[in-house]
Amino acid sequence: MDVRRTTVRDMRRSNRSVLLTNIYHYGPLSRFELGQQTSLSAASVSNLVGELLDEGVVEEAGSVESDGGRPRVLLRVAPTFGYVVGAEVGETRVRVELFDLAMNVLATKVYPIETPKPPPELAVKYVLAGLSEVLRDARIEPDKVLGLGVAVAGVVEGPVNAIVHAQTLGWDAVPFGALLAARTDIPVQVDNGANALGQAEMWFGAGRGATDAVVALVGSGVGAALVTGGSSYRGARSSAGEWGHTTIRYGGRRCRCGAEGCLEAYVGAEGVLERYRFSGGQEFPVEADEEAAFNQLLDLAQTDLLAAEIIKDTIGYLGAGFAGLVNLFNPERIVLGGWSGLLLGDLYLPQLREAVGRHALRQPYAQVSIELCELGRDAVAMGAATLPILRLLLDGGAVAPRPRKYISGAR
Repeated sequence: MDVRRTTVRDMRRSNRSVLLTNIYHYGPLSRFELGQQTSLSAASVSNLVGELLDEGVVEEAGSVESDGGRPRVLLRVAPTFGYVVGAEVGETRVRVELFDLAMNVLATKVYPIETPKPPPELAVKYVLAGLSEVLRDARIEPDKVLGLGVAVAGVVEGPVNAIVHAQTLGWDAVPFGALLAARTDIPVQVDNGANALGQAEMWFGAGRGATDAVVALVGSGVGAALVTGGSSYRGARSSAGEWGHTTIRYGGRRCRCGAEGCLEAYVGAEGVLERYRFSGGQEFPVEADEEAAFNQLLDLAQTDLLAAEIIKDTIGYLGAGFAGLVNLFNPERIVLGGWSGLLLGDLYLPQLREAVGRHALRQPYAQVSIELCELGRDAVAMGAATLPILRLLLDGGAVAPRPRKYISGAR
């Protein structure tokens, strides 16, 4: 067995990482509070914070009174130490956003996708075009960008040099990370869209404070991020969380993945609209995209018996799917996100909770809360942008130098 010795440098970086992570997630904090939260000595906290201040990673953010002593200086991660870009490669659009380290949105670009199965090259083109555009709009130089995070549908082996397996898109072992990295000097990381949404909600939204949670993404497709003991659970090869492709009905409708009876075929927006249409429902205008059609179906459900029945069944299927998560993982919290998930949740959250209760075991159901995503329908791009931030925190604020040979984000 190869045993790697821990060096003083390793320990110092680990301690910097602990301090920086606490400042980022719970700051502003004083040096005294950091010592209490991290169990590091006052001398270590003082020395390491001094380094982070000198490097510009951390900055002072006011002060608070102390018990009988001098005011305590508060510390936070400097919002303009660097910038991050998050991109969501969805099934109907590519969304690219630029953030500072306080997660303020500085610029956004959205590119509609008009083909149901966009080739990888088209996704790469839009992501890189968006990268260049948001940097230009915000007047941010590429060497100030810590990284580009990209969220995609399907199984992602990575996230660096990521290989993407997305059956619903027709992508089979696509070297998506390498395709992006070949055309930009900005570091690239790729992850599954549900995992990206999950990280955003756990850091900044409805999952904050939970240690065992599920963040469900329901849009055109369906997925979930699993968090256990405060850490993301990804399985043996990063495919955990493909909740949308668990069987909800034996011998049921054929899913886009090719299997029969998948949950996605019943609660994903595309599947819901198909069920309505195949049951004899009215055709939506040709110009209506999937989101517009789904909104029209929800409106129809207020007066049309067939539309109401389809939506009722959708809530039932989704409740049964959530019940499976409750019984299998015993989460303290389930967070429902994704554009169609939020539309359904805004109207039918009480009915959804009741449906979960009808299918789940009583004890774990009594222990779980079911909430809506707090960050909105576009939180996947924000979640993607947290990938380079996580790397910064793990590295203790160290940023690897890059050659300054470019003048734009993509080349």
